[in-house]
Amino acid sequence: MQSKRLIPLAAMEQIIKKAGAERVSESAKKALKEVLEDYGSKIAADAVRFALHTGRKTVKAEDINLAVRK
Repeated sequence: MQSKRLIPLAAMEQIIKKAGAERVSESAKKALKEVLEDYGSKIAADAVRFALHTGRKTVKAEDINLAVRK
């Protein structure tokens, strides 16, 4: 099942190459994309809960940082 493209595959290639890879397969780009989108969605959901808990509708950087440290 093809997921909606939230993060472009080109960005995944850049990340992997920046880490030292000379070449990057299409499957590696797709795998990293899936992992990062899943992880990002979990962080975002936690950040929304932190914002709502403090009575805000706006998610701030501090909420993201708290969610990452959770």
